[in-house]
Amino acid sequence: IRCEACNGHRYTPDVLDVHYKGKNIFEVLEMTITESLTFFADAPKVEKKLTALAEVGLGYLRLGQPATTLSGGEAQRIKLAAHLAEKNSKHLLYIFDEPTTGLHFHDIAKLLECFDRLLEKGHSLIVIEHNLDVIKCADHIIDLGPGGGGEGGRLLTSGTPEKIATHDKSHTGEFLRDILSDFS
Repeated sequence: IRCEACNGHRYTPDVLDVHYKGKNIFEVLEMTITESLTFFADAPKVEKKLTALAEVGLGYLRLGQPATTLSGGEAQRIKLAAHLAEKNSKHLLYIFDEPTTGLHFHDIAKLLECFDRLLEKGHSLIVIEHNLDVIKCADHIIDLGPGGGGEGGRLLTSGTPEKIATHDKSHTGEFLRDILSDFS
């Protein structure tokens, strides 16, 4: 049921009468991140933060989207965008837990580019992941198994993707062999 006082706009008429570049606050918050990049092109500080959000594949989100409606992966990528947008010279360790869950392969490519940017800034990453497109790009893999639940949790092998692919008891290695042979 729409609120009779604000007609679903969440603001009083007095607030909605204030316009910036022809739009009120409700109209601005209804824009997607991608749409807002053009709208805020003349506001460098705002544009920098919006650009970081777009770069991690969140251009489809609305500016006013409630945080409670975000998936876990979206929330992780918002935090990633915040770190990419800031000028932090300290070495940081980032831990990502299944960041590709629910992502389209184009968005996974964007995420990998963001990981590269963090590495270029001197940061370190630990990524807990099952997506082979991410695993094959790792500098070092720690492969646990041999299965899940009670059958898992033991160190099977560790090393480069190429080394993991040679391990005969590693399910990850088995799938990596197929992927890596496609590139040879």
